[in-house]
Amino acid sequence: GGQSSQKVKAANKLRVQTSKIVSSFKNDSVSCRMVREYVGHRDGVWDVAVSRGGTPVIATASADQTACVWGIDGGRNLLQYTGHSGSVNSVKFHPTKDLILTASGDNTAHVFQAAITPDQLRVHSSEDEVDGSDREDEEDGGMMGVRGDGGGAATLRTPLRELTGHTSVVIAADWLPGGDQAITAAWDRTSNLYDAHTGELLSQLIGHDQELTHCCSHPTQRLVVTASKDTTFRLWDFRDPIHSVSVFQGHTESVTSVCFTREDKVVSGSDDRSVKVWDVKNMRSPLATIRLDSPVNRLAVSSSNVIAIPHDNRHVRLYDLSGNRLARLPRSNRQCHRRMVCSVAWADDNVGARCNLFTAGFDRVVYGWSIHSFKEGKD
Repeated sequence: GGQSSQKVKAANKLRVQTSKIVSSFKNDSVSCRMVREYVGHRDGVWDVAVSRGGTPVIATASADQTACVWGIDGGRNLLQYTGHSGSVNSVKFHPTKDLILTASGDNTAHVFQAAITPDQLRVHSSEDEVDGSDREDEEDGGMMGVRGDGGGAATLRTPLRELTGHTSVVIAADWLPGGDQAITAAWDRTSNLYDAHTGELLSQLIGHDQELTHCCSHPTQRLVVTASKDTTFRLWDFRDPIHSVSVFQGHTESVTSVCFTREDKVVSGSDDRSVKVWDVKNMRSPLATIRLDSPVNRLAVSSSNVIAIPHDNRHVRLYDLSGNRLARLPRSNRQCHRRMVCSVAWADDNVGARCNLFTAGFDRVVYGWSIHSFKEGKD
């Protein structure tokens, strides 16, 4: 028996050492500040995305059946897309063009044109706009996004292209690298690959046993991951003429989101209150498992490999790919979501705005945060 008690002692000692290291790392090595709020949606915001080009805008998808484009720094709603007849569940900017891809409860995905001119972004100095004094006008049916400057959002009703073929809610969609094709994920248990120019259905991906919850494509390679309520996510490889698929089985409840990192890793989040980091080439076991206290919604990984994790319990936490906790977004007076956080998105390095993380909530609000690591010299 002496040997096993020795093992327990060693394990405890290691645990204490590790938690010391992690807590010393946590001490304000990351600063998180709420900088902007984007108010105007009339129902929960399911998704948020950041433009990939030079125009500093974000897009949001809401249960109010609209998708909106907002100036990051001005906080104004610039464009409201009303072409869907159901909840808008997901939103993604095209990699190079001024196009947006949405997925909806009306069983379709849409591609629409979203060219925002520098003129639309040029607002009066907006340093004083974050005091939230216009929060009170939220319910009076006034124009969306009017923030004291009289300029309302432009409304767009017609898609350039409609991607059809699903028989149930389309819960997510993404562009493949280059943006010539799009992938969708739906509650009919299938994922569809489309020609984004013609809208033609190229391939139907079958295999999940329950509704899909999310899909994401690799930034540079023709790889796609789909997540499902069946507790698995699948990696589909379109690099060869005949696609192959791998099934990842690490979770015990619905996988709510999955996304690629800059290297060949995949991060998955689940209702089982865990986030797992995987090597694309090893389905058997995750590289890291992060245990949390609340179900996980649509997570995102930054270019410097920080995972932002949005929770049902209104928290957003930041972790690294090794599973170390870096920070929790502050929940101080009013500067926080009042309902579950549905989705988060990082701004790429090339968007020169003051916010670099965006969080979308069921409380109808999107917040822009400035996340700053004091150890960035080491990257």
